[in-house]
Amino acid sequence: MKPAKASDLVRNEADNSKPSVNINEEEEDEEEEDEEEENEEWAAVAQSVEDMAWEPEGRRFKSSTDHSTECGPVAEQLMTIAYEGGVNLFDTAEVYAGGKAEIILGNIIKKKSWRRSSLVITTKLYWGGKAETERGLSRKHIIEGLKGSLQRMQLEYVDVVFANRPDSNTPMEEIVRAMTYVINQGMAMYWGTSRWTAMEIMEAYSVARQFNLIPPVCEQAEYHLFQREKVEVQLPELYHKIGKDCSLSWHVEVIHKGVGAMTWSPLACGIISGKYENGIPETSRASMKSYQWLKEKIVSEDGRKQQAKLKELGHIAEKLGCTLPQLAVAWCLRNEGVSSVLLGTSNPQQLTENLGAIQFLPKMTSHVVSDIDHILGNRPYGKKDYRS
Repeated sequence: MKPAKASDLVRNEADNSKPSVNINEEEEDEEEEDEEEENEEWAAVAQSVEDMAWEPEGRRFKSSTDHSTECGPVAEQLMTIAYEGGVNLFDTAEVYAGGKAEIILGNIIKKKSWRRSSLVITTKLYWGGKAETERGLSRKHIIEGLKGSLQRMQLEYVDVVFANRPDSNTPMEEIVRAMTYVINQGMAMYWGTSRWTAMEIMEAYSVARQFNLIPPVCEQAEYHLFQREKVEVQLPELYHKIGKDCSLSWHVEVIHKGVGAMTWSPLACGIISGKYENGIPETSRASMKSYQWLKEKIVSEDGRKQQAKLKELGHIAEKLGCTLPQLAVAWCLRNEGVSSVLLGTSNPQQLTENLGAIQFLPKMTSHVVSDIDHILGNRPYGKKDYRS
């Protein structure tokens, strides 16, 4: 079995730059801009098609796809390297490249003749088109959106279907009932959430408990050296509360063993790669027009402070014999509260480097983690520390 890679950061950063979207007359234009931004941000990765993740305990790998059709050959190359390296999960979304990412993913799986049972395929729903009925988490869009995704990928089912945003315009009961329906119809094995708050996830669990429906199994959340609160405090407290609640005891085993965080953006959209230490390279993502927000973030006062900390972290990486990106990915993997780490890549070299992070996981001792925390100075603390 082998490591995972780093391309999910692109999507992650994209996600982090936008708030949750609500559909109403006043916010309609803002939502359309959010959708276009997410599409552009993924497309901007140019030759990238996948995100991968690794499950610490199960030693499983996961990956995600998005790009335009001309990236097919590169996507196939990257997915082949990932699959042969032990990656078994490929994650995508209906919005990525306007659905083209799902088409490419499906074509590659079919061409490579990979056994469906050897893969974990996940997709995300929210933006399926311009019409009001083609977006959001209504029962109509969840069912029709997933059917569309399956047709594009030429698959009978996905392993996990994610709600790619919370939807305040749709009652939680409708969302949970619709997700339960697609699972019962054999269109998906499980469902999860992406960028939901702990309160929203708890509401979904409460609705599932009340009506004997199927609850979400995981949350996709941003997690890296500079973004820690949700994954290290909020989600552990939430899952502890759910597991402790005797009224939810009917699902305690799943809660303890099957619910977790699938994290993305381990390199913070490339910020943690070290490439921005001396400014914005002309060939970097931050130099692109669609990534103006990233450039502003890097050159800000906080951005300069982050680069100074990364320089110090570079010394730790050097002592361990790894690169800074490998250190960052291994740091994410060392958290037992993390089920999977999604990664993104735009070329084979980057993929190979990031997959190598797993080799340094044993070196992430409590002493090393403590040194990293000392440099970062941002370790969050909740009512009780559930981390190992």
